[in-house]
Amino acid sequence: MSQPQIRIENVDKHYGAFHALKSVDLTIPKGGFVALVGPSGCGKSTLLRTIAGLEKISAGNMWIEDRLVNDLAPRHRDLAMVFQSYALYPHMNVRDNLTYALRLKGVSKAERAKRAQEVAETIGLENLLDRFPRALSGGQRQRVAMGRAIIRSPKAFLFDEPLSNLDAALRVRMRKEIRALHDRIGATSVYVTHDQIEAMTMADHVVVLRAGVIEQQGAPLELYERPANRFVAGFIGSPAMNFAPGVVAEDGSSVAALGATIATDVTMQPGQAVTVGLRPEHVSVVAPDAPGAVPTRIAAVEATGSSSYLFTENDPELVLVTNGTSALKAGENVGLAIPPDQVHLFDPDTQAALRQTG
Repeated sequence: MSQPQIRIENVDKHYGAFHALKSVDLTIPKGGFVALVGPSGCGKSTLLRTIAGLEKISAGNMWIEDRLVNDLAPRHRDLAMVFQSYALYPHMNVRDNLTYALRLKGVSKAERAKRAQEVAETIGLENLLDRFPRALSGGQRQRVAMGRAIIRSPKAFLFDEPLSNLDAALRVRMRKEIRALHDRIGATSVYVTHDQIEAMTMADHVVVLRAGVIEQQGAPLELYERPANRFVAGFIGSPAMNFAPGVVAEDGSSVAALGATIATDVTMQPGQAVTVGLRPEHVSVVAPDAPGAVPTRIAAVEATGSSSYLFTENDPELVLVTNGTSALKAGENVGLAIPPDQVHLFDPDTQAALRQTG
């Protein structure tokens, strides 16, 4: 692991009686791409703003490289923020928008022009330097906003939901461009989003927050395959994981749930209450009488073209995903094949994931 670029230790943030961040510990390596993700109000933007210095922490310590920055003003932290709003100057063309901060620093006109050309080529806007923001598309405006940050050569880039204002197709393209740009310039990036797909596809390291607490952090697939608790399991993955109550059977390695016996690869205490988690994409539809199948009935089918969503009549309802267009219809009896190694189990009281013990 490379040296830390940003180090956060036991950080708290209070707004009066409201505890926004609670004992947050996070290390962001130099050159890393870290995504902060979670539902609205979880503290992800507050954490980003404390890194930027726009919010003062209430307790704990924060370092940028080896410098303690608890009381350091934002302008002295050498970080660049890219916001949801592009905040471009409408009366300036792309070149002047890119170089505005350099002009304030007294950088010569020739040097500004040179760096504007270099950055414009990096972000693919070299032919648009003389255009004004009103003549740019949403994606081009966001690139200018990123270019304005890049031209400063900061220690790290802080992205605060930069793609929220774009349509779905453009968001997909822009997240690919941001990741490619990150790799090309070797930047350190901290990216806030409520969209777990953005976090999973763009970041090397994902931090899942809830109510000011880091619930889990790690590589994207680690969170998907080995969620630490029910909240992370339900937040990471689309469609969300299905949950159902269950009880460990007498053999200790299967669970009575959904009106059937479901095999697992976990050994537990017989009679123990559990919550069973099943990802929609890990459950297959088979014949109702297939060995080991969970019998059920299809309640509804939603076809999207590339895939189909199947809703079952179980209590609670299950959502399944199949590739392509499904021939199944509402009211059909089917069986569900569930691989034992894809059954997630959680403690009903603590919500923590239950690990293999045997």
